[in-house]
Amino acid sequence: MNPRLKGKNVVITGASSGIGAKMALLCAKSGANVILLARSLDKLEVLKQEIENQFPVAVHVFRLDVSDVSEIQAVFAKILQTVSHVDVLINNAGFGIFDEVEHAKLEDAKAMFDTNVLGLIACTKMVLPGMKQRKSGHIVNIASIAGKLATPKSSVYSASKHAVLGFTNSLRMELDDEGIYVTAVNPGPIETNFFNIADEGGTYVKSLQKFMLSSDDVAEKVVGRIYTRTREINLPRWMNLGDVFYTLFPKLFEKVGKKALFKK
Repeated sequence: MNPRLKGKNVVITGASSGIGAKMALLCAKSGANVILLARSLDKLEVLKQEIENQFPVAVHVFRLDVSDVSEIQAVFAKILQTVSHVDVLINNAGFGIFDEVEHAKLEDAKAMFDTNVLGLIACTKMVLPGMKQRKSGHIVNIASIAGKLATPKSSVYSASKHAVLGFTNSLRMELDDEGIYVTAVNPGPIETNFFNIADEGGTYVKSLQKFMLSSDDVAEKVVGRIYTRTREINLPRWMNLGDVFYTLFPKLFEKVGKKALFKK
């Protein structure tokens, strides 16, 4: 529960499953009205019914492909007609495909950047004018530990999440005097259907099964920090130590860690 969310309008992209759906439920439990976006309208309708059966809040669902900028503009125009303003935007939509650069498809690389980076930026731009006018708001960007710590076989995915972190850090400074919070979330591997696409062979999941984060735990930590001045949420905390070690001793880290990191 987060009492700061009571009566707020919260937009969540990629809300049809995984941590997106879990965050939607927690926001609604905290008294927020939720606007849920995803490509699967059927799944959103099911989630909408689940939320309305449990909590006395308004729930609005819209089909949105975050890789389509023109669709983002049209859908957010409808959102702003429906709820008048957005208090919180959680940019959760994203996907990855793990492959070595030699075998990576350029169309997959473009799709990852269109969704993970350009789509996130486009959604953010749609809510910024209203937030700046009200001098209030919170933008939460779901990045990845891969955005801080690049690993073999996830070069393009890591690059897209590095871009998300660069954008987020710059945006935070731009909005520092505007009363708008900006938070980056950098989780390690989470038990969701993300790996159905990212790791078709299942080797990565098998290798790191014991280190997988619970989607419930991640959602709870993110929602609990909304409307606080939180720069980053790194999960699990011990995994972030790898980033610190890499920053201080990059050559040693790459030499020692390469074998373990190739488990994808």
